[in-house]
Order: sequence, then structure tokens, then C-alpha cells
Amino acid sequence: MNARATDALIKLSDTDETIANTDEDIRDRTVVDRDGDELGKVKDLLIDRAEGKVRILEVASGGFLGIGQDLVFIPVDAIAAISADEVRVDETRGRVADAPVYDPELIREPETYGGLFDYYGYEPFWGPGYLYPGYPYYPR
Repeated sequence: MNARATDALIKLSDTDETIANTDEDIRDRTVVDRDGDELGKVKDLLIDRAEGKVRILEVASGGFLGIGQDLVFIPVDAIAAISADEVRVDETRGRVADAPVYDPELIREPETYGGLFDYYGYEPFWGPGYLYPGYPYYPR
């Protein structure tokens, strides 16, 4: 595993960086599964600062005013479509619910990402031959 790639991931909210076109910022949009069932909202984006690319979505569900929320990671590769209000992922509610548990202490541990990409069946972004997914179209 390429330690440089995984060590470089950081939450966008923990940086001074912004998304150039605010229409393309998917944070706070509703995340739905392939069947249209709501999974939660995009709470944050984990970015690879070295390449300036989003690698993982942090999705929050439940709770009240941010307290008691369940958090899961979903690789950006799972995005099937994006609209002005929602992000659709090519996964099911059950699959996301059974994903590796979010642990804030492990957010920057390489093993966390390796297990996540393996669980969802996507090639890890640090692997040979990885191609960044085409960013879905944003309707204007």
C-alpha cells in the first residue's frame, strides 16, 4: 500500500481549502441508495491533498443537531449520479449499513481505507491502474 496516498487523506472541513464552484459542493446533500432509499447526508469529504481529489464521502444519518449521528464512509467510486439535492450511490441501504464502522481515531489509518475499498469492491485509489471515476454531471 502506498502510505503517501493514504496518509494524505484529510477532511475538507479540516482545511482552509474550498471547492471552486460552490454548485459542485455536495456536502449537506441527501445520499440515496440505488433504490432511492435515503441513507443520510454528506457530512464531509475526505480529500487527497496531494492530488486535490475527493476519495471518500463521510455520510451522517440519524441523531439530532449532529448529536448521536451514525457515520459511514463511502468511496467516491460508488457515486452513480448527482443532482442539485442528492447524491445517488450504486449500493443498497443494507450494504452501506453493514460497512466497516466509522471510528474517528482510525480516520487516517491506511488499514481503514484498504478495508473500506475491499468491502465495497472498488480498486483502492493508491493501486496500480486505478482510474479516478468520471465526476457525475451537475444539472445547471
